[in-house]
Amino acid sequence: MPSVRESFVRAINRLVRPGLLQYRKFTAGGRALPSFIIIGTQKGGTTSLFHYLSQHPQLVPSYRKEVHYFDGGLKPKRDNFALGERWYRSNFPLRKHIRQGQQAFEASPLYVFHPLAPERIHALLPDAKLILLLREPTERALSHYFHQARKGRETLSVMDALQGEEARLAPVLAEHDYKHQSFMHFSYKLRGHYAEQIRRYQGLFPKENLLILGSEKFFSDPHTALRKVFEFVGVDSSFQVPNLNARNVGSNRKSVDADVYQYLQDYFSPHNQELYELLGEDFDW
Repeated sequence: MPSVRESFVRAINRLVRPGLLQYRKFTAGGRALPSFIIIGTQKGGTTSLFHYLSQHPQLVPSYRKEVHYFDGGLKPKRDNFALGERWYRSNFPLRKHIRQGQQAFEASPLYVFHPLAPERIHALLPDAKLILLLREPTERALSHYFHQARKGRETLSVMDALQGEEARLAPVLAEHDYKHQSFMHFSYKLRGHYAEQIRRYQGLFPKENLLILGSEKFFSDPHTALRKVFEFVGVDSSFQVPNLNARNVGSNRKSVDADVYQYLQDYFSPHNQELYELLGEDFDW
């Protein structure tokens, strides 16, 4: 149960938010665009990275962590991208409030997976730097599955859901219906086709504008990973993030049979090898 103070704050926010959103849209022309974006991957640590970077005095986060502009958003009947640049800018601070040396940024983990996002980002932000966290795809797929089960969206067993993914997604992909709930929620294996997704960005952005980190190393040694990120975006790399508590960690993970692990490891083996050859780096998955 929320405390009295928490309930009061929520009530005030509900009253204030509509007017605040209108003000941000009205002043969108004077608002900043992000210098860099965390583009993914889902269940790979993007929430933690967003909150870690938000503690750096030279980095200014978007008002919401997941803006979901370039992928159109998560609601089937609402297309955020169709709302236009003014809507996107309304998610960031006014330029006059950003001091010299500061940079705005956002994180939307669907961007790396969404086929249309790379071209959309490039059209508006051709010089943007992009950060991608890659999690070992078997564990990412299982984490994704249990997330959907926790939300009540997934009713199939883990093996049935994994083996039935292609049949679920085939009509959606044939129609390029990237707002469909199956594409959003049941793409457990497809999201692990990292090489294919990275190539879309490499075809548009120079190599030096894309930073790719392994999620496992990010969590095991966050200080080293954050120093790389700070150097990449061009801010003080000696800054020590004070709060490194992990964010958005699932709590309903159950034991998984060995045959499920073997199925996923066999499935992802050629995709992982393709990734290693593309990047010239072995993630030891």
